[in-house]
Amino acid sequence: MGTRIALFTRDLRVHDNPLLVGADQVVPLFVLDPKLSGISANRLRFLHQSLADLRQNLRDRGADLVIREGDPVAETARLAAEVDASSVMVAGDVSAYAQRREGRLRDERLPVEIAPGVTVLPPGAVRPGGGGASYRVFTPYFKSWERAAWRASVVSPRTIAMPSGVAPGRLPSLPAGESPDAIPGGETEGRRRLRAWQGQISRYDDDHDDMAADNTSRLSAYLRFGCLSPLEVALAAKADDSPGAQAFLRQLCWRDFYYQVTAAFPTLSTEPMRAKADTEWRYDEDGLQHWRDGTTGVPIVDAGMRQLRAEGWMHNRARLITASFLTKHLGIDWRPGVQWFFRWLLDGDVPNNSGNWQWTAGTGNDTRPFRKFNPIRQAQRFDAEGVYVRRYVPELKDIDGAAVHQPWRLPDSVRRGLDYPGPLESHRDEAVWLRD
Repeated sequence: MGTRIALFTRDLRVHDNPLLVGADQVVPLFVLDPKLSGISANRLRFLHQSLADLRQNLRDRGADLVIREGDPVAETARLAAEVDASSVMVAGDVSAYAQRREGRLRDERLPVEIAPGVTVLPPGAVRPGGGGASYRVFTPYFKSWERAAWRASVVSPRTIAMPSGVAPGRLPSLPAGESPDAIPGGETEGRRRLRAWQGQISRYDDDHDDMAADNTSRLSAYLRFGCLSPLEVALAAKADDSPGAQAFLRQLCWRDFYYQVTAAFPTLSTEPMRAKADTEWRYDEDGLQHWRDGTTGVPIVDAGMRQLRAEGWMHNRARLITASFLTKHLGIDWRPGVQWFFRWLLDGDVPNNSGNWQWTAGTGNDTRPFRKFNPIRQAQRFDAEGVYVRRYVPELKDIDGAAVHQPWRLPDSVRRGLDYPGPLESHRDEAVWLRD
């Protein structure tokens, strides 16, 4: 069966990885592309941690991770010639970058195999009955996704045969991230967190929206880099018949949903899916900067934006609230929001980040495009005692209970003592929050 170049991209793991099985010899390769050096500092750090962990896991199995720097296609072709490889295998992906890479690999006349593994079901595995390229509404997609036959998980090989004499190359030094409280990368850490999450998943349906409790998996970054197999995570949830596990499974399906959307609409980060909903944005650089800095004067919004900077992650409910505030309350274009999240999020990728932003802005897949989240009501419902806000907005740490969500209602003597801004000029009328 010859020698295969296993070109790692967003599948940085040894468990359930088709790249590592089915060949006589495997040369695991990762190419650091200088064109991607401008990605988020947080994600770059997570990537390097994940590569170091992958290298160790491969060495434990008798192989190594070959590191090259340059153009991924040129470096792959060069290594294929060096080891006389009979094929190249790479995980299928939907981004424009990944599609160009796949096309260029084929142009090199290298036998290219596309492996599953970035999603539970590959985009296009299920299609709408009318014959469209993708589902535009989630619920019918979810029903088809649940009924579909999933592939079997690939057993992690105990040993991996690799040709001798291949120079592995050195990992660059670990870059500094911007978020001081960011979680570490790597399959080993991801699997540890998955095991811990399986003991908590039964509670997910009841309190995954409780922002203070934060009963969420925190696995999104490990899925984004493929440190965890989405199939294995989904199979673990499917095997648990608790309402919490089933609710979590639905969230994993949302991830697949946006991948099949992106496969059909690759300009998701820059072009609206509903063009008619994308015409009346305000230009407000001051409001945008206050939103970025977490100084809008609306505590639940500011808490979410500050969590983003501190952790490189944000609770999903906070993502909805902050995105809705920017687009539906401040009336600012969703694209700067997409880019700001891309700068900070460890789990930032085109399908999920851009898809969720378009959903919230009303330009994407939401069947209720005029939906608008009232941040105060959201805060009162999902952070009833203000614990989440006080965690990330220390200026309000001495305000008791739900009063923290509306500091402008506090007595003047208390409000004057707070080092916290009032609502932005366009939102100082408290009636705005009561009407929406």
